[in-house]
Amino acid sequence: MIQAPRGTFDVLPEEAARREVVEALAKRILESAGFARIETPAFEHTELFARGVGESTDIVQKEMYSFEDAGGRSLTLRPEGTAPVCRAYIEHGMHKLPQPVKLFYLSSFFRAEAPQRGRHRQFWQIGAETIGSAEPAADAELILLLFEILRTLGVRDAVLHLSSLGTPEARVEYLDELKTYLRAHQDELSEETRGRIDLNPLRAFDATDARTRATMTNAPKLLDRVSADDLEHFAIVRRLLDDAGVMYEVDPTLVRGLDYYTRTVYEFRSPSLGAQSGVGAGGRYDRLIEQLDGPATPASGWAAGVERMLLAAGELPTFPAVTDLYVAVAEPGASARAFELLRAARRAGLSAQQELAGRSLKGQLKQADRIHARYVAIVGDDGTQTSLRNMHSGDQRELPTGDVIRAILRGNRLS
Repeated sequence: MIQAPRGTFDVLPEEAARREVVEALAKRILESAGFARIETPAFEHTELFARGVGESTDIVQKEMYSFEDAGGRSLTLRPEGTAPVCRAYIEHGMHKLPQPVKLFYLSSFFRAEAPQRGRHRQFWQIGAETIGSAEPAADAELILLLFEILRTLGVRDAVLHLSSLGTPEARVEYLDELKTYLRAHQDELSEETRGRIDLNPLRAFDATDARTRATMTNAPKLLDRVSADDLEHFAIVRRLLDDAGVMYEVDPTLVRGLDYYTRTVYEFRSPSLGAQSGVGAGGRYDRLIEQLDGPATPASGWAAGVERMLLAAGELPTFPAVTDLYVAVAEPGASARAFELLRAARRAGLSAQQELAGRSLKGQLKQADRIHARYVAIVGDDGTQTSLRNMHSGDQRELPTGDVIRAILRGNRLS
């Protein structure tokens, strides 16, 4: 038996209903705040992620699905959404539009990482980006929108971790200080962390190894080294969140796995998810569009995993689809007229299904009940007469087949 590749999954109909609740909720909240949907290709030029996400990141070094096409071009299945959105912003001249440009996406992404609960090699994310604003209020608004989505879904145990990475210039001196500390304590670090000292030392704060985590408690913190301007920006973001009643923890150890972040960074974590507790995360990336050969443009955004939100969410109100009309047949010879009635129902805007499995009449009525049909039309032997049954009241009457749709639309009581 052929099975889906490890780390991928099938979305079955019953699970699709829960996902649609998440998607519809996020769409409503984001569109009401002025965000418009954008979708980018499933694969991009590999260079986009090497330049945008960062050569030193785990994503680029270990986790991307890259391949060479027939023309010798290196392409990559998108591992994240921000760099492609920024590429689209540049390519389509969105910098000429009134700023900021507020975009959201709901897309699938791909990373070759170890599958675990809530983490898959193909996964879905909802993301939001505000491009063209340097204001702290843009960061606060984005955080508030993600908070609202999680709260409405019933993710009530999520804790907001918040920090600032400052600017790349402010990080240079700090990174030298951090590398010195890590080298002085390298015997207390995991092999993986030691291997990152020169390439990406900030990721030491993300380590899961117990000895490494203990060592990092005394490491110098970037938040203590950022500039006065960056601290003021961070203070305004915090003040806006305080005014909005959003609780948070200032977490100086918070780092992001992508090189493009500047200033504000944040992550919502749900203890119910275990060690891999992140539900949604983001931050400011004021240099990314310029790195991708666009005009200097400040920006901020986040992404939240659909699968992880579903794991952390409470009971979601899903409702079975209602079928207006189920077309049954008394005898096989009436199938052609039944099919004609089905088409007429759909042309009239009714949701309609037809018997297709060769069931007995009793079996057809059971099937109509399973799919929550409001009415059942039992087309007679010669197709000219039909018994129309109201499945809620049990009322049933005979009428010409051509009058069935009109009777349903009128909603007349059948007696």
